[in-house]
Amino acid sequence: MRIKKRLFIGLLILSLVFITAVLAGGWYLGWYLMANNEILFNRILLALGIFTLVIILLLIALGIVGLVLIIWRGRNQSLLQRLGLMAVNALFPIALALGSRLGVKQATIKASFIEMNNQLVRLRGLVVKPDKILILAPHCLQWSGCPHKITIDANNCRRCGKCPIHNLHYLVDKYGVALAVATGGTLARHFVKQYHPQAVVAIACERDLTSGIQDTQPLAVLGILNERPNGPCLDTQVNLKRVEEAIQFFLYPRMIKESQMQGESWHVESSI
Repeated sequence: MRIKKRLFIGLLILSLVFITAVLAGGWYLGWYLMANNEILFNRILLALGIFTLVIILLLIALGIVGLVLIIWRGRNQSLLQRLGLMAVNALFPIALALGSRLGVKQATIKASFIEMNNQLVRLRGLVVKPDKILILAPHCLQWSGCPHKITIDANNCRRCGKCPIHNLHYLVDKYGVALAVATGGTLARHFVKQYHPQAVVAIACERDLTSGIQDTQPLAVLGILNERPNGPCLDTQVNLKRVEEAIQFFLYPRMIKESQMQGESWHVESSI
């Protein structure tokens, strides 16, 4: 089940309110303590510090409003999106902490962030050549009993059909995109630098997808959560239809958007 984007946006707003309240309390306390301070310089420094923080908070607030407008109107605006990403990066740790305090699991919050990111990427409407699209998969998709190492070279896969890597190779052959299998964030970033993609279809858990999306901004990354029937990091699965839809979106964004606006569904033609 996909998590709603509004959960993460709501936590961003709550985080902004929390920081504003803390700073307002700090300003009041600081100004009160300096009420009898005859050193004018200290009061000027305090005023300048508060003014700077107010400007930063206003920019963050504008970024959150921008994200809401972009998603609500379904139109991308680069300036608002940049401000929105700035707000997300600034408030993300606080949103996680507040969400946990409210009883929301961190994985749920991160899944909501991924859904929001995917929506923003789709609205950019990028048209990408196949050789500039990278499928970035986690090594836990590989069958745990496989003796072949595919994290250095995904072509070492023997395509036995015992794990989803076989079907990912099918998509590589069908669309001409690249495939890399990473053991973690460091190797994933290495592959991004190696392939220089314009778009990435990333498969991972909530934690790795969240950090990967943030580390590679402003690169267009569509995140797809893996499925963990055997627990984390062991013989995981992925919805291949969603992976193919992500590839097709980067190849034919206008066609897909027009079909959605006309109320039609985009059908994936696949033998997977």
